[in-house]
Amino acid sequence: MTVLTDNLDLLGQGLATTLVLALSAYAGALVLGTVMAVFRVSPIPPLRLVGAAWVTVACNIPLLCLMILAAFALPVAGVRVSLFWAAVGSLTFSASGFVCETVRSGVNSVPKGQIEASRALGMPFSMTITRVVLPQALARTIQPLVNIFISCLIGSALAAAIGVPELTSVTQSLNRQYAEAVVTFLTSGLTYLAIAFAATKVGGALERRLSSGREARA
Repeated sequence: MTVLTDNLDLLGQGLATTLVLALSAYAGALVLGTVMAVFRVSPIPPLRLVGAAWVTVACNIPLLCLMILAAFALPVAGVRVSLFWAAVGSLTFSASGFVCETVRSGVNSVPKGQIEASRALGMPFSMTITRVVLPQALARTIQPLVNIFISCLIGSALAAAIGVPELTSVTQSLNRQYAEAVVTFLTSGLTYLAIAFAATKVGGALERRLSSGREARA
């Protein structure tokens, strides 16, 4: 256990990097994915085409390939980006496709009568989406969106492949130094599990709170 007690600072730094990476990517994915979901349900055909193409590309290129291309191909093309932000951008792009489809399913679950009523009141499409449809769609998809955050958290471990010093990268370094694979990787795995478990609990509590609020208004 000395491998852990003697290197708590390194493990803490790796964990902090992992959390910042995952949270930054998830925040970006929520914004991009929601925009693409609006594109996909838009009455404008070119926007629907852009949304569909975005999802097809984002959901079907392996995350590791995206990270390697962002880290090493972009500088060749003249775009300078740090390894950390290459990982964040890759995770954001990949997760945004799944956020898009999740939010779109939530949009489709909103009763059409509410949309028709908003149109009858003269509300434009943008106002209908932002004030009527999206709040309900996001509230109905909390757990799937939490699952996407967990995917971002787990996917952040791939950033070790391009040299980002997150938790998995630190774990690999400690294993090379101490040859204690079981202890180091078990600790790392349990840490990811604990964060994912906490996120699930928070999502469940938020979902129950919103559900009880809707029932009270009804």
